[in-house]
Amino acid sequence: MEEVLALLNAGGNVIRQIVVPEGWTSWQVVEMLRAREELSGEITTIPTEGSLAPAGYDFQKGDSRQGIIERMQTRQSEILSQAWAGRDEGLPLKTPEELLTLASIVEKETGVAAERDLVASVFINRLERGMRLQTDPTVIYGITKGQGALGRGLRRSELVARTEFNTYVILGLPPTPIANPGRDAIMATAHPAQTDNLYFVADGTGGHVFSRTLAEHNANVVKWRQIEAERARAAEEAGTGGQ
Repeated sequence: MEEVLALLNAGGNVIRQIVVPEGWTSWQVVEMLRAREELSGEITTIPTEGSLAPAGYDFQKGDSRQGIIERMQTRQSEILSQAWAGRDEGLPLKTPEELLTLASIVEKETGVAAERDLVASVFINRLERGMRLQTDPTVIYGITKGQGALGRGLRRSELVARTEFNTYVILGLPPTPIANPGRDAIMATAHPAQTDNLYFVADGTGGHVFSRTLAEHNANVVKWRQIEAERARAAEEAGTGGQ
């Protein structure tokens, strides 16, 4: 094995890999590719948001950055075409691009694989009822444009400010995806769970608790605020040695 690796190294044909995480923005992907010195060429334009498929990509030294971008775009196009062709009937989504946009929101709202179709069902139900989506990741994207993390909580003024991405203010979907969703998020959006849920909030375990009514949701929010307060107290006590 060592001899094989030595031969590969001598020939400059070592297979390397880059991994694009689910939910990264196109700007983040481009920055990662630019930082890989083994790659060649420039990326002159940030790819359309949502057009890059998160996955692992093999490459060799000297491969072009733009070539890898095109491979990502081809794969995402194939995934989206498959999802759109096999989508559930009756979804309130008019185009594959709308499916991709909603999938990007689903991707940013949960990192729990088993929840993706549940989160998608909430947003589908809201779209069907003409309700605003009211999702924080869209507000954040409207502020950062996908160029790095916000690094703080959202301010009240930002939640009520009108931007084309603020789904607390606008009706329907934002104009573009807010990240590059993975295959699972796209498929979950094409096949959402069948629920009556209209709300969800963090449950303190990394997942969410879902509810059908505003009263149920408000009660769940109170529980989440209590968890947040307890964690803040624990952190403060740990910082002071429990004194």
